[in-house]
Amino acid sequence: MGRPVHLRQPGIDALKGLACLLIIWHHLAFYGPMSDVVYPFAPDLTGWLYDYGRMAVQVFLVVGGFLAARSLAPQGQATYASPGRLLARRYRRLVLPYVVAVAASVAVAALVRPWFVHPSVPSEATLFQLLAHGLLLQDMLEFEGLSAGVWYVAIDFQLFAMSVLLFSLSRRLERRWPGLRAWPVAPGLMLTVIVCAASLFLFNNDSRWDMAGVYFFGAYGLGMLAFWAGNSNRWASWLLFIGLLAGTALLLDFRGRLLVALAVAFGLVFLQRYASGTGVPRWPQRQLAGLGKISYSVFLIHFPVCLLVNAVVSYFWPAHLLANVAGLLAAFALSVGAGSVLYRNVESRASLYSGRLKFRFVA
Repeated sequence: MGRPVHLRQPGIDALKGLACLLIIWHHLAFYGPMSDVVYPFAPDLTGWLYDYGRMAVQVFLVVGGFLAARSLAPQGQATYASPGRLLARRYRRLVLPYVVAVAASVAVAALVRPWFVHPSVPSEATLFQLLAHGLLLQDMLEFEGLSAGVWYVAIDFQLFAMSVLLFSLSRRLERRWPGLRAWPVAPGLMLTVIVCAASLFLFNNDSRWDMAGVYFFGAYGLGMLAFWAGNSNRWASWLLFIGLLAGTALLLDFRGRLLVALAVAFGLVFLQRYASGTGVPRWPQRQLAGLGKISYSVFLIHFPVCLLVNAVVSYFWPAHLLANVAGLLAAFALSVGAGSVLYRNVESRASLYSGRLKFRFVA
């Protein structure tokens, strides 16, 4: 390892933007009822978005792992001194815009519930349900989600926490047995591979674990390995190892989501090695990169926006094709606009406030 790391990579932002776009359209196809009106006229496109659009989540998982490795352990060893403060910072950055989006979802659901009867409308929220959402425990406590995608926020925090704890454990092991520092492979990297393999071969094959981070750590871990591969002079050997690890898991139990994760991991290695990160991306990369920058806020806020548009269009034009097509397009555009507002006024400020917390980084 030892290549320079670019802190801003438009290619990665563009990838996140594309995934965000697919997730919004997946939910528009999934929740209806506007998509129900459009479906007979575009069954292939609507069906594809319904069945496969959700796989874009794998992009966020792999990219999340890539960025976690870059910030926590760019050489496979922890570069932070206080895991507790780091987790508190992460929680704050995730939860502040998340709480605003959940509040918007609760408000929109209460507004449309009297005149829009549809399964996509969340039930009236209870106090314990709201508390569970605030603590990112709603799925583990078996509460109904108050918005689409809230499960991912909890999983993202779990995955980040698992990574922090893994690297903290590896540092403790190195202090206990200093000889580990002479190993050709850092203990933190080895622990990551072990947990990643356990997820790919065991936990990710059992849907009973799909509310826990360990179910998704296979894709997240591939992203971490992709960062170390792209930052290594022996990147070809890394690619071979990543391919063997994920390829064996695919041979034993083929999962389309894992194939997507592997493709994204390989793509990130290419971006890390060959994208300078300093050039101005061309259209449509520029637009996708801009969407990627605000993708978390868009991801959070798009459900209440789409729910409101669905309710209005269904109430006034329940069977009008053009009105429902226009409604789908308006829901998408308004989701991006609302996400931009949430990013500027909440998410970016949450990141700023979190950045003011004092951390002591170690070499």
